Amino acid sequence: MAISRFLDPKNDFCFKQIFGTEKNKDILIHFLNDILGYQGKDQIIEVNFLKTIQDPVIAAYRQSIVDVLCTDQNGTQVIVEMQVGEHKGFEKRAQFYAAKAYSQQILKEDENHKKLAVYAKLKGVIFLAIADFIMFPDKKDWKSTHRLLDSKSYEHDLKDFYFIFAELKKFHKTIDQLENIEEKWMYFFKHAHHSTLVEMEHLIGHDIIIKRAFQAIDQASWSEEELNTYDHITKTQLDNLAVEQFKIEQAEKAAEIRGKARGEARGEKKKAIAIAKILLKDNMTSEYIAKITGLSIEEINKLEN
Repeated sequence: MAISRFLDPKNDFCFKQIFGTEKNKDILIHFLNDILGYQGKDQIIEVNFLKTIQDPVIAAYRQSIVDVLCTDQNGTQVIVEMQVGEHKGFEKRAQFYAAKAYSQQILKEDENHKKLAVYAKLKGVIFLAIADFIMFPDKKDWKSTHRLLDSKSYEHDLKDFYFIFAELKKFHKTIDQLENIEEKWMYFFKHAHHSTLVEMEHLIGHDIIIKRAFQAIDQASWSEEELNTYDHITKTQLDNLAVEQFKIEQAEKAAEIRGKARGEARGEKKKAIAIAKILLKDNMTSEYIAKITGLSIEEINKLEN
């Protein structure tokens, strides 16, 4: 079992318990409105959970699994992903998942069991990711939003895809520096699992939903089976991170060895050329010089010229 009172919301199983269950649906709704900045008539007021396994169109292809997939009251699909380990090409995976959720609408059946063959009925897709690594090194802000815009006029004509990425590694505010509910959520993701009760109460303030989120990760409310699953996921994540780190270290060592070998090879080549030039001055034949230095006849002939 985990040592601290509060579990890590970045843990895959824990994240789904907070945001992907019927009992905590209100937490998800408030979280989405807070991060998306929806207010008034734009607010999400209801969500329906969908199956998080996206089946491939071709049976032999791999299934796609997302953390949370739901629709709001307008039919807009929302994908919420927590990505802990650094994932090369994660932004491409985000686009793939969004495109899949979008295209699969046309394959689903409506209440009359008819194919939704009219493209005008397609609903938009929002992809929201919380990444515990640096995705965009050139961007300073921890949050970036991405839409399809006209490259000349910047008009927003193609409105069905919206991507939001929150990079926790770029969020550095202390609990006393937090200015809004959005920043409270980021602090929650980054520090909840090692927060004290005093810090928790300070963070919550008057925000009932943040309090509910803390209650959802209080291990006292979890069953032994749930805690075992949490620990297993944590171990798997740590193992995966260790494997990735090992791969990085091995790649760095291999690059160092290759660099050293290239340097030595260049040094040997310079020596061979220097010897060849001396032998050429002594009127030695190209064949003899090639045998002594290991240079090719062509290389030696170039030295003569």
